[in-house]
Amino acid sequence: MQFELMASMMCANYGHLEKEVRDLEAGGIASFHIDIMDGRYVPNYAMSLNDMRYIAGATAKPLDVHLMVEHPNTRIGLFLQNLRPNDTVYIHPEAEYHPSTTLQAIIDAGMIPGIAINPGTSVETVMEMLRIVKKVLVMSVNPGNAGQMYLPYVGKKIIKLLALKEDMDFEIYWDGACSADKIMEYAPKGVQGFVLGTTLLFGKEASYGETLQNIRELRF
Repeated sequence: MQFELMASMMCANYGHLEKEVRDLEAGGIASFHIDIMDGRYVPNYAMSLNDMRYIAGATAKPLDVHLMVEHPNTRIGLFLQNLRPNDTVYIHPEAEYHPSTTLQAIIDAGMIPGIAINPGTSVETVMEMLRIVKKVLVMSVNPGNAGQMYLPYVGKKIIKLLALKEDMDFEIYWDGACSADKIMEYAPKGVQGFVLGTTLLFGKEASYGETLQNIRELRF
């Protein structure tokens, strides 16, 4: 069983960011997940454009940029010009009047288009966008803070998306409160990847390489 593991970089040690990137890369992380928050769409600030630019220049691994910002179309160019082909950019459909326009800008720049679905957003409201995107990031917590509790009703949403993904040609990724039991339950069902934060990856005694290997082998 193959699935991707992504590092939630807002949980990294910013006093030693270069070492964190290097150690995660050596440990076999699939990609670096970058949370950009504007303090408006979500009541918090997280990583900056400069953080994203630094990590993009420090690794050959892909970046997954999660834009938790109001009206991303007004500033999408700032992010796209500092990313590489085949990096992923996720937007929240609720944050944009015309999200398909923003998604098209991502496609035109050679990036992978994605949407992030909040716990309170139904599959039905984003159905047409599922035909445009290649990745769907399912939020199992409300966006804006690390270390939140899993919202159980999100599981039913993932089951709906799994039934649609083959026909509409997208992959499903899990973000928020990603624990061992969630990977063991949803990876076999077809969830393609999991964003790892403090629950499984950061702040552990074992090295990133050992931790990631244990997760891949479902040894918890």
